[in-house]
Amino acid sequence: MSDRENVLQINHLSKSFGSHEVLRDIDFTVRRGDVTSIIGASGSGKSTLLRCVNLLETPTKGEILFHGEDVAARGVNPSAYRSKVGMVFQSFNLFSNMTVLKNCMVGQTKVLKRGEAEAREKALHFLDKVGMAPYINAKPRQLSGGQKQRVAIARALAMDPEVLLFDEPTSALDPEMVGEVLSVMRDLAEEGLTMLVVTHEMAFARDVSSHVVFMRDGVIWEEGGPDALFVSPERPETKEFLSRFMGR
Repeated sequence: MSDRENVLQINHLSKSFGSHEVLRDIDFTVRRGDVTSIIGASGSGKSTLLRCVNLLETPTKGEILFHGEDVAARGVNPSAYRSKVGMVFQSFNLFSNMTVLKNCMVGQTKVLKRGEAEAREKALHFLDKVGMAPYINAKPRQLSGGQKQRVAIARALAMDPEVLLFDEPTSALDPEMVGEVLSVMRDLAEEGLTMLVVTHEMAFARDVSSHVVFMRDGVIWEEGGPDALFVSPERPETKEFLSRFMGR
């Protein structure tokens, strides 16, 4: 089982904003090579969970174990951790004043302390991989939403992350651009990249995931393999949610 070790383990995670409890007692495990999709209605806590896993939000209670070390504990360097557990955002978060190439180099030189030549080579490799090599000198404003998201994925990959988190990576895109981003993500999944994906794309969750987590009202309502969850969900709420999305 050594090649399928636990990379991330979330134990009893809760998050409150003031008196509003957004996440309650969340437990799940991400093993190496897993593609875990988190699905559920808007407001169910999915994005907050991902932001806690990336330490963009501080959990109110619970542990986030990365290779057994609690990264939510005091004294952990968030930048060093985030270089291993990267994030692709809904709104791309590219630096508007930098070219595509520079966007994919800056984290490498600043956080990983790579030299310019190595950072450039890595950036070019991953931009080529996502089909964005012809655009290295463009600024983000010159790109479509789908192109920006592919650059954001290349930028995250250039950091050589062990896990990549995707927060609704297609929800800000026009429908005709969704396919190009999902296709890049499918390729990454086939190559064995460990991914944790918050998504409304049910076909992606069903066809690409190894594990699916259904959230409702800040708790994990049901989880399992995509075959079990999509074909014969145990909870009526899961069934009702899926029937709305899958048109069944």
